[in-house]
Amino acid sequence: MTAQLEVRGLGRSYGDFRAVEGLDFQVAAGEVLGLVGPNGAGKTTTLRCLAGILPPTAGSVRIGGHDVQREPVAAKRALAYLPDEPRLFEYLTVWEHLNFAARLYGVRDWEAEGRALLATLELEGKESALPGELSRGMKQKLSIACGFLHRPALVLLDEPLTGLDPLGIRRMKEALRHRAESGAALVLSSHLLPLVEELCSRVLILARGRAVALGTVAEIRAQAGAAGSSLEDLFLAVTAEEAGGQR
Repeated sequence: MTAQLEVRGLGRSYGDFRAVEGLDFQVAAGEVLGLVGPNGAGKTTTLRCLAGILPPTAGSVRIGGHDVQREPVAAKRALAYLPDEPRLFEYLTVWEHLNFAARLYGVRDWEAEGRALLATLELEGKESALPGELSRGMKQKLSIACGFLHRPALVLLDEPLTGLDPLGIRRMKEALRHRAESGAALVLSSHLLPLVEELCSRVLILARGRAVALGTVAEIRAQAGAAGSSLEDLFLAVTAEEAGGQR
């Protein structure tokens, strides 16, 4: 399968502090990679480097074959980054947000796709609403609708289920599966480990900015000698081992 995301030797430092160090991984078209780790492990820093928001201090990131630092416009056209806090414009309605996203990415005849996204994400009837009239979960859904509109090759999601009710969570999981089945590569960062285990093809576990495990849940079980363990048990085991080794 084609690698939509290629990460080589990725590092990010703040002065003498190494927030992320030596990450190497790929995400293929149709694959969902789970990015997990304790608080402060470097997950959000990693996502921001992948999205081109933070320049790496070492290594490289390529999206759809384009280097994020050398070809930022081409790389970011193939990308959607959906942070944990929705970034919306206070004086644009729901429909105007979609219109703005379509114009930004040069998407023509976007209206039918926009309506389909609103239906999928349970935002029908909210086209004229401003962000201040939306719940936290609805804002999250609008952010995701805007991110999906240009059919990105790579989608980066940071805690995408925050603020959603049970039905919204089910619809969101269906939307993420559909996006992967349509050929996008997804990187999903979440503390909800059952969600990661359910949706993700492979898992990358970070601790102290470094990769401590990468593979399918079955592969990580085999490496840890923990047959039958849940992802939560594996996560606790490998991160505790890393913490113990750093004392």
